[in-house]
Amino acid sequence: MSAPLTARDRLIVALDVPSQVEALALAGRLAGHVGMLKIGLELFVAEGPSVVRAIREAHPELGIFLDLKLHDIPNTMQGAIRSARGLGVRFITVHAGSGVEHLRACVEEAGDALGILAVTVLTSQDARACEEAGHTRSPAELVVRRAECAREAGCAGIVCSGQELRGVVEAAPSLFRVVPGIRPAGAEVGDQKRVMTPARAIGDGATHLVVGRPIRSAADPAAAADAIVAEIASAS
Repeated sequence: MSAPLTARDRLIVALDVPSQVEALALAGRLAGHVGMLKIGLELFVAEGPSVVRAIREAHPELGIFLDLKLHDIPNTMQGAIRSARGLGVRFITVHAGSGVEHLRACVEEAGDALGILAVTVLTSQDARACEEAGHTRSPAELVVRRAECAREAGCAGIVCSGQELRGVVEAAPSLFRVVPGIRPAGAEVGDQKRVMTPARAIGDGATHLVVGRPIRSAADPAAAADAIVAEIASAS
């Protein structure tokens, strides 16, 4: 049985910076203050797998969450997941919209060491955006349906906004529930549309929170991370 998650384990910080130099500098400031670092498309496209290796070598205590939101035919996605597994990352994201068999192929390729997180509906999308994309269901309905698919496929968890957490907890209680779009009270929302405070998200059932700009742009990122960890602890 795995050890219970600590408040620090539950905080993931997005390394949304354009270079390995900046990523390593931010990782160094956050080591010991957060549980995991998220490497997304901007950094991965700029630097490639070498940035993952560099951060793992410098900070082996930090988990790496590779947020590439893979969405392709199963064979292509399995090849990418096989490569990610070789990098030793903890989680990788795939889009959930292709259905159970597609997700199951990803899970089978990942094995036990790499967790597949199924992205339900992006936090930058609202009801209008879903309608424009041709969906007849609301964002909340889509999230719950895709969480059910992720559960059936054997995924490690899902990514959803805090606003859908209660439905997801009921639909897929055993999965990790990773919530981006987290904004401390008073922080700017930016391009996110479905946001939530750390305490509210934890109270509603999030297992992990992804925080970017409120920590990355802070004068003291470590102190900003500590404040969010304290909020997580108080809400747990």
